Amino acid sequence: MTNAIEVSGLTKRFGEKTVVNDVSMSVAEGEIAGFLGPNGSGKTTTIRMMCGLLTPDEGEGQVLGFDLRKDGLKIKREVGYMTQRFSFYEDLSIEENLMFVARLYELKPAAQNVRDTLEDLGLTARRKQMAGTLSGGWKQRLALAACIMHKPKLLLLDEPTAGVDPKARREFWDEIHQRAADGLTVLVSTHYMDEAERCHRINYISYGRLLASGTVEEVVSNAGLTTFVVHGKNIAGLAEELRGREGISQVAPFGATLHVVGEDRAALETALADIRNRPGVEVNRGQTSLEDVFIEFMAHSTDNML
Repeated sequence: MTNAIEVSGLTKRFGEKTVVNDVSMSVAEGEIAGFLGPNGSGKTTTIRMMCGLLTPDEGEGQVLGFDLRKDGLKIKREVGYMTQRFSFYEDLSIEENLMFVARLYELKPAAQNVRDTLEDLGLTARRKQMAGTLSGGWKQRLALAACIMHKPKLLLLDEPTAGVDPKARREFWDEIHQRAADGLTVLVSTHYMDEAERCHRINYISYGRLLASGTVEEVVSNAGLTTFVVHGKNIAGLAEELRGREGISQVAPFGATLHVVGEDRAALETALADIRNRPGVEVNRGQTSLEDVFIEFMAHSTDNML
């Protein structure tokens, strides 16, 4: 399988701060790759280097067969980039915004390209509506329409569903999966664990360093964490009691239960031994989640901005 993205050693500094540090990553054609990490971890900077908006200080690679350093303009023509924030003119209609984008890309005939895109994304009935009056979900749809109108081969999505309701998020992901099935490659940064689980593969970056890559199952398995679920009365009291015990790295309430996570199973079981014997308390082996792994990575990472 050919890789749409193949980069190695990407490094970017701003002044004395190294924002991206020796990041290597590959994304196959037609793959939906998730890009996870805390705020300030370097996700956006890495994406901007990949789409030719920033030049890396170190590192090399190819995007869609073009050299990352030499062919920035060629990469831009083949990439659709959806930013975190809505970046279109709110005092123009949906149709007018798309016409502006069509002219930027020199699409001809512009009007026909706009009509086709409106129809493709289900925006025709709203084409005269001002962008500033749209709900979050419709703004998202407009932004996606603008990104794919020039038929890019790679779609870069930077936290695209922030502030969007669950129904719009699901519809958005259904659209993305359909595009990927047709051959479009997608790299999407997200904080939502359920969205990460919709990706074919994920990459976790923390404060500039890439810590893990693989399928969700591989990343969870390779993290080596053990999880137990604690049921019982006074869950809040049990949580306070368990936090800080040797062998326990995470204690998190989930409804009427606690998820207790540790890196060493034997040490974790020792830490829970006295809890198991209490009347009304039940301790069972649980399944480690991607969120557990996310939190564990964050706990062991050092903020590169300090």
